[in-house]
Amino acid sequence: MDESVETIEAQAVDYVELTAELVSAYVSKNAVRPGDMAELISSTHAALAGLGTSAVPAAPTADKATPAQIRKSITPDALISFIDGKPYKTLKRHLTGNGLTIEEYRERFGLPRDYPSTAANYSAQRAELARSIGLGQLRTKAAPKAAQPAETISEKPKRAGRPRKAKEVAEA
Repeated sequence: MDESVETIEAQAVDYVELTAELVSAYVSKNAVRPGDMAELISSTHAALAGLGTSAVPAAPTADKATPAQIRKSITPDALISFIDGKPYKTLKRHLTGNGLTIEEYRERFGLPRDYPSTAANYSAQRAELARSIGLGQLRTKAAPKAAQPAETISEKPKRAGRPRKAKEVAEA
């Protein structure tokens, strides 16, 4: 039995030492904020320790936001992302960069279906800009113009075509 215990001990990996080596190699090539260091170490250690278990990992649980967090994330000038906590005027590019659509983002964090993807002030600013340059006015301006050409008579005389007698002779 002593041989089997020694074999198991030889196969046992020091996850703390391995974690330290991996994190130090990562930090030497990548910029990491000091506040994120603890999370990086713990997540690396958990991932390494999880490799040794043969159990099937459970589906990742979604981080559901509370109603208070949802209310705080919506401000007039920006939307606070639940992914990184930073403010954004529009979430489209941010979510695409993280491999999500707005629907997947809403589902992942338990957000309501009417959760905005653009800040209110930014939407109002863009709408005002569109109105000022005349976007959306094509139909109202096109209807009166369509009626005008039928009423006006062209000053140029019509171009003369072939005489009708020539057509009748050709057909006979």
